[in-house]
Amino acid sequence: MTATQDTLANPGTVGFIPAPPERMKAKPDENRLSFGKIFTDYMFVMDYEDGAWRSARIQPYGSLMLDPACSALHYSQSVFEGLKAYRAADGSIRLFRARDNFERMNVSCDRLCVPRIDVDFALEAMKRLLRLEAEWAPSAPDTTMYIRPTIIAVDPYLGVHASEKYLFYIILSPSGPYFPDGMAPVRIYVEDEYVRAARGGMGFAKTGGNYAASILAGAIAQKKGFTQVLWLDGTQRRFVEEVGSMNIFFKVRGELWTPRLNGSILPGITRSSVLALAQAMGVRAVEKDIDIYELFDLGARGELEEAFGSGTAAVISPVGMLRLRNRDLIINNFQTGPLSQRLYDTLTGVQYGRLTDPFGWTETL
Repeated sequence: MTATQDTLANPGTVGFIPAPPERMKAKPDENRLSFGKIFTDYMFVMDYEDGAWRSARIQPYGSLMLDPACSALHYSQSVFEGLKAYRAADGSIRLFRARDNFERMNVSCDRLCVPRIDVDFALEAMKRLLRLEAEWAPSAPDTTMYIRPTIIAVDPYLGVHASEKYLFYIILSPSGPYFPDGMAPVRIYVEDEYVRAARGGMGFAKTGGNYAASILAGAIAQKKGFTQVLWLDGTQRRFVEEVGSMNIFFKVRGELWTPRLNGSILPGITRSSVLALAQAMGVRAVEKDIDIYELFDLGARGELEEAFGSGTAAVISPVGMLRLRNRDLIINNFQTGPLSQRLYDTLTGVQYGRLTDPFGWTETL
């Protein structure tokens, strides 16, 4: 089977390979969706070889044919992004800051020595895929179409160097909430033994190795009854960095604090949105180094008013408890704070089109 359009000479053209009728899947019950486990009928794929991206096409979703010596499998030269499409009440499909995701992907590409993508072309290819799969976009409350663009190195060669061939693909997953309990506050374990990332490393890039480094500590925390791990800096194990899948915020004496970007923290799209929304709400937002021991002291004095994580998958996730070694810190009586709730309502309201978007963050397909 071949694409209906030859894209070798013109990477700006997107070919299409239709799926056989017998491979078309039944749509899931959107009221029972979990996160990231169901995938649509089609995917976007593009190859990089001989110094250029080429052969862009939309093809049936399916397994990838990779050589056992594939560079990504051995040396983890890969990057990815995560964003969502939202079904509005009028039936339209909306995107939120999608360009920012692809621009951040290029930053990750630079750090991993992966060839950059053309942001405009990638955006248009993703939109074509979404339009094709529009019937898969759920409309039940708190559901979204999760979008995962990925680039992997595919050279079949055992040697530590940048690959010469890459595969870029985009897959779609109709999904429910990342945390099944929604806005219920979570329990966070402060990790002061293992390190996720250090300055000068890849902590700011969205690459699989960063997440692999977090799995062991996350598994230990879950066995202890915690939802996520809060990471500290890699040198002193003292300054707050981020949660396993989210950036972190603290409301202290009326101000909103978040760790400053220092090269080992992912510059979250939702993080920057929260900072902008807080300022618009009249809340002073401060990016700074946050000492975990000072934070516990502030909590003991009642000056730590709220805490929450932010990320594309979870949006806003209130934190009700922190544990550092043998010390427990209960935040806001383990209740969702008013600022956390307001930020969540405003952010999701803009994303789903229930509220006006004064920032120009959204677009409709």
